[in-house]
This record gives sequence, C-alpha cells and structure tokens, in this order.
Amino acid sequence: MLPRAATYEVLREGFHWALPERLNMAAQVLAQPSEQVAIIDLSGARREVTYGELSDMAGRLALALSARVSRGDRVGVLFSQDAWCAAAHIAIWKIGAISVPLFKLFARDALESRIGDSGLTLVVTDAEGAEMLGGLAEALLPYDLPEGDVPMVDTGSEEPAVLIYTSGTTGKPKGALHAHRMLTGHLPGVEMSHDFLGQDGDVIWTPADWAWIGGLFDVLMPGLALGVPVVAARLPKFTASEAERICREGGVRNVFFPPTALRMLKVADQEISGLRSVASGGEPLGAEMLAWGRKAFGVSINEFYGQTECNMSVSSCGALFAPVGGATGKAVPGFDVAVIDEAGQVTDGEGDIAVKRGAASMMLEYWNKPEASAEKFRGDWLVTGDRGVMEGDFIRFLGREDDVISSGGYRIGPAEIEDCLMTHSAVATVGVVGKPDALRHEIVKAYVVLKDGAEASAEELQTWVKTRLASYSYPREVEFLEALPMTVTGKVIRKELKARAAEEEKT
Repeated sequence: MLPRAATYEVLREGFHWALPERLNMAAQVLAQPSEQVAIIDLSGARREVTYGELSDMAGRLALALSARVSRGDRVGVLFSQDAWCAAAHIAIWKIGAISVPLFKLFARDALESRIGDSGLTLVVTDAEGAEMLGGLAEALLPYDLPEGDVPMVDTGSEEPAVLIYTSGTTGKPKGALHAHRMLTGHLPGVEMSHDFLGQDGDVIWTPADWAWIGGLFDVLMPGLALGVPVVAARLPKFTASEAERICREGGVRNVFFPPTALRMLKVADQEISGLRSVASGGEPLGAEMLAWGRKAFGVSINEFYGQTECNMSVSSCGALFAPVGGATGKAVPGFDVAVIDEAGQVTDGEGDIAVKRGAASMMLEYWNKPEASAEKFRGDWLVTGDRGVMEGDFIRFLGREDDVISSGGYRIGPAEIEDCLMTHSAVATVGVVGKPDALRHEIVKAYVVLKDGAEASAEELQTWVKTRLASYSYPREVEFLEALPMTVTGKVIRKELKARAAEEEKT
C-alpha cells in the first residue's frame, strides 16, 4: 500500500514496482483473514460473503474447471455484479487459465465476436447468461458443485491472466491481454483516487459493471486485495435515488461514479452523505461539476485517467493536492506519463498522451494482433490515442485522436456499429460518430445512405443494432443522407461527420 503520511513528490520519488517473479492474482485477492467480509451483496436480501466463503466458492469452481480446461485456455465470465463473478475470475486464475469478462447487455453478435476471437469454449455464468449464449459456448453454472479444491498453479507475474476487449475505430474490438501483475499495477492509482483506499471503515461500490475494466480492476479486485468490502448491487437502470439507497444500505464510504452517473445525480440534485471519497474517470468533468460534487458529497471528486491497455496511470488525490478543473490529475507513482510528438519525443506543447513501458498495469499485447500491438507503441511509449498538454505535473486532456465514442461511461467503437448496420438489407453505406450531448457526453449518431429503392426507418435501424450488439451502443440518432464524405480509397471521413454532428448540436 502507498504510505499515507507523504507528499505527492515523496511518493513519486520513493516508489518502485515490487513485482515478484512468481505471482498469481487469485492469491492476492484471497490474502485477507477468512472471517473478514469480502463482498456485501445487496442484489436481493442483504448477504455478506466472507473471504473464507469466497475462497470455498472459487475452490469448488476451480476443481470443476480443472477437468475441462488447461493452463492458458480462455474461459468466459458472464455475470452481473455478483459474488460468483468474483469467484469465477479467481478460480480461472487459480488454475492458470485466462479469464474473459463478458457483458450481460451484449446481444448475440457482440458475444459471438468476442467468443470467436478469443477461442474460448466454456463460459462460467448463471441461468440468464446460459440462455444468452444460445450454443455459442458451453455454459458452466457454479451453484451446485461438490466440495473440493485444487492447488494454486505457480504462475509468473508476466504470465497471461485476463483478456479484456476494448473498442477501437477500425475492425472488430481488440482483446487486450494482461498478465498477473495487472492487479498490482492498478493498486497505486486506485488508492490515490480514493484518498488512500484501505482505511478503517472503508466500503467501496460502483454502478459500473464488473465486466469492464473500470468495475473489475478499478473497484472489485483492488477492493478485495486491499481488504475493503465491495458492495455488489444489480442496477437494471441507474437512478439517483437507487444510488443513494445503495450507498446508505451498504454503508458505502468510497464510490467510483462514471461521469454520466455524476451528471444524472446532478440533474436530480441528489446529495449522498457518509462518503469519504468519490472517484471518476472517462471524461473530464470541469470546474462546475467538481464544485457541485464537493457540495453534494462533502468531498473533492478525484478524477483519474487510463484505458484498457494501461489503466489507472493518472489520478487526482484530494488528500495530496487540490484538483484543477479541466486537468485530469498527475502521474500515479510507478507510471511515467508524458505528452510526446510524432517522433516519440517528449514535448512541452500539445501532443499524444503516452505511458512509458514498465508500468505494471500495461497490457502484454493485443490478442492475435501483432501489427496492432506494434502500432500501439512509439519507441518506449504506449500511445493512448488521446491528445493533451502538460501543465506542470498536471495532465490536461484535450480530446481523443481516434474516433472512439465516449457515451454514458462506455467507450464505443464506431466500426462495430457500422459493421452491424451494413448487414441490414437496405443499407448501402454508413458512418457512425459521437455527437456532443449534455448528459452522456456524447451520443451515438449514424449517418446512413440507403440502397437505391430501399426503405428503412430510423427506428428500424436502431432496433437492428440494439438487438445485435449492446443496448447502450445503438445509435440514438439516425440521419439519412444521399452520400457520405469519402476518401479516395473509399473510407468514410469520420472527422467531417463529427464536425457536422458538432454543428448540429449548436443549432
């Protein structure tokens, strides 16, 4: 854990990654006393799951998995916020296999894409998830497994453990392959973003689903590793009143609210008492939101920054320094973050935000994509794809260089939506971009050219995407055009469409 009685400068100068050669994340998250509460489940009647119970659940599941999969095999995990979700990942890591988080809001095409690309054949899930799979992979329901356990596999800190899919602008979603050092790499940033998480009485929750890196490695696994009880609560739809109820009933003191959740709380003028820390990441909040947060929660909102490929690299920390509106924060101890130019040299002006090799939360590679893996780096720097400037120690985020749409706390790749719309018989071509939106930061907008003589309504195309991908990624606006701006090689010029969408927002 980070020492608490220190300045930011002391933490930066004195930090080094203490990564052992042999490391298994399953052991890290089960290292607390067996009688200590690990998960507070508020999905139904309140239930407290101890570390001993969680270990038993993972052990039974690991025994069942060991008869079906081998070390290095990929195994899917398809749950909502649930103690079995945590147990499934732990069990998979325990036997040396690779867990692949899957999302309950995915429709069949999105599941099929990730299952097919990862090559997994088995998914640990519940009855609802098994129905969703519909034969795409074998479903293993963990509830009635016999007692038993298997020894912890002796894995290396550089051995693959997790394959998390991230949205991109070209082709299908890419799988970021992470090693067992991944959890260690998240801890400093998680601790900073919650004003030194791990203090007596801390209890952490997020409305972000545990299928995403923000829920899984910004909250669930770090909470378990640090001995902080994690609240599990299924929210079919986020509302301000439900968020307040969960915080009150769960005794939550630390919460990660995505920016959209904060905006919804602000619109409802919902105050939440009893919080010691509030973290947020995904989009810059600005001075107005930070000021409102201090009034509504009684604490400073700590913004953090990262991405699936290298997460929790930048953070604010009210316990160390005052936030600056529009600036995300400072480099987390252990991370060398800079703004670089096209030659890979550090620059004082605007450039690409990049993280130097050696950070423990940095991915190993993109799964089965060596060219994309190589393109992600510029010399020793992992290029995030975001533009920014350095202002002293602070990093000011200026915008995404690529076209990933940031909507409602989700990062959405336009290519997957375009591919889906192109399978509709009436669509000739399509361009998908993010359109500025006061509540969601951006909404998905599709510009569609129909085939000659074909007809389709906006509602029809919205339903087409909603039932094939994920409910949050369908285009909330569809506009029909005679033609799209194209390059000479036939690619849609998304920058022109984004500019058009931005102008529409002004009118």
